[in-house]
Amino acid sequence: MFGYYTPGELSLPARRRFLQDAGMGFGSLALASLLHSETASASTTPSNDPLALRPPHFPGKVKSVIWLFMTGAPSQVDTWDYKPELQARHGQDLAGSDPKTGFFTTSGKCLKSPFKWAQHGDSGSWVPEIFPHLSRHVDKMCFLHSMYLRQNNHAPASLELMCGTNRPGLPSFGAWMTYGLGSQNQNLPSCVVLHDTRPRGDDQIWSAGFLPKTYQAMALDARRKESIENLGRDARHSDSQQRAQLDLLRELNQAHAATRTTQADLAARINSFELAYRMQMAAPEALDLGSEPESIHQLYGMNQPECATFSRQCLLARRLVERGVRFVQIFAGKGVGGDGSVNDVPWDCHSDVETNHRSCGMHTDQPAAALLQDLEARGLLESTLVIWGGEFGRTSDSQGDRGRDHNPNGFTIWMAGAGVKGGLHYGATDPFGYKAVEKKVHVNDLHATLLHLLGLEHTQLTYRFNGRDFRLTDVGGEVLTEILT
Repeated sequence: MFGYYTPGELSLPARRRFLQDAGMGFGSLALASLLHSETASASTTPSNDPLALRPPHFPGKVKSVIWLFMTGAPSQVDTWDYKPELQARHGQDLAGSDPKTGFFTTSGKCLKSPFKWAQHGDSGSWVPEIFPHLSRHVDKMCFLHSMYLRQNNHAPASLELMCGTNRPGLPSFGAWMTYGLGSQNQNLPSCVVLHDTRPRGDDQIWSAGFLPKTYQAMALDARRKESIENLGRDARHSDSQQRAQLDLLRELNQAHAATRTTQADLAARINSFELAYRMQMAAPEALDLGSEPESIHQLYGMNQPECATFSRQCLLARRLVERGVRFVQIFAGKGVGGDGSVNDVPWDCHSDVETNHRSCGMHTDQPAAALLQDLEARGLLESTLVIWGGEFGRTSDSQGDRGRDHNPNGFTIWMAGAGVKGGLHYGATDPFGYKAVEKKVHVNDLHATLLHLLGLEHTQLTYRFNGRDFRLTDVGGEVLTEILT
C-alpha cells in the first residue's frame, strides 16, 4: 500500500522510509490541540530553546499576568465609572451624542444606570450593587477610566485590545510576553487561555501571529472541565516506548528542518512535541481542582451554579500562576439577554442593561474577588498583575428603551497587584461617561505600561517579519508612569 508495505509484516527499512516521508506530519494528530494552524514565518528564534528564560531589559515588578476578559464589553457607567450627571439627566438629550457611535443606532437620550451605587474602601471608590464581593477590594485596584479604541465591534476591538491593532495575523500580548521573557516553567505552557463559548474573534485574539508558534497560547475549553485533548499516552505504549518514538521523531524533524532554516514553525513543532511529553505529568496535577480544600471551593463559589464555570477558571488561573505560567487569560462565559435568552457575548447589553449586567455580575463577581483574596493570602499578588475589562465600553444614551450600544470612545479597565497603585483613579470620561477626555489611554499605552511592569522596554521588543521590525505597540505607546509604584 502506497509503496511502503512488503508482503506480510512491515519491514524496518520500509518503516523508516515511511517515517522520513511523513516527516513533519507524523504524530500531529495526537497533539493537534497544542499546535496552531501553520503559517510561514520569516525568521528563526536565536536560541536552541526558544522558551528558555531570557533576562528582561531591566528588573520588572510583575512575573505573571491574569487577564479577566469581560467578553461583550461591560458598560463603564454601570460598573466602575459613576456619573451623577447621567443619573440626573435621565431621558434628556445627550449633548454631542452620535447615533452611529456603536454598531446599531442609539436614541440620543440619556439612560441612567439602573443600579444602586455606594462608596467603598479608603479610596471612596464608587461601586454598583452588582459587585458586592469586588467592592471589598477597591483599594487594591488601579482604575483606568479613560481607555479608548478605534474599533466598534467585538472581534476587531478584541484584536486591537490584545494585539495592538485590529489586523488579523499579528501576535497577541501573551505571545509577545513569552517571546520577550521565555517560560518560567518548562513543563507547562507559558501562556494559557480559558474560555467557555469561543469569543468573537476566536483564536486570533490569542494568536502568536507571525512569531514562531512556540509562543502560541494553549486554549482550554471550560465545557470540557479544562481538560486537554489528546495529551495522554496511548495505554498500549510504555513511557520508554513513547520516549523512543519522540527521539526518533525529533531526529527526523531536525534533519528535515536543517535544510529549511527560514521556517521557524518547524522548530516550534519539535518543541511542541517535547512540551506535550513533559505536560503528561505536570498538566493533570495543575488542573486537578479536586485537590483544593472545600474552603477554597466555597471562597470561589464553585458550588454555586450561577458562577461555577468562572470560579473554576479563576481557581485554575491561580494554580497555573503558582506553577510558573506567565500569562493566563479568562474569557467570561455566557450571559443573559433582556429577553432571558443566553448570550454568547455575555456583557453585550443591547436590549436591557439591568437584566444583562445583573446576570454577568453574579457570574463573575465572587470568583474575581476570591482570586484577588487568594493571591494576596499566598503572597502571589506581589508578583502577579490582575486585569479586568472588556473590549470597549457602552453608550451613555439608550439603544431602544433600556439597552446600550457599543462605544469605543471611553471605558474603564482596572488592574490590581504588582507594580500599580491601589485605589487610584486615572483619567476620566466626560460628565456623562460618553467619551474619554482626561489623560486618554489607548491600548498602545496600556501595552507599553504592561511590558514595562514585566521589565521590557516596548520600543526594544521587536521581531523582524517581511523586512520590517514589528512591535506590540506599533509606532505608539507611552508608559503610564503615574500609576506605577
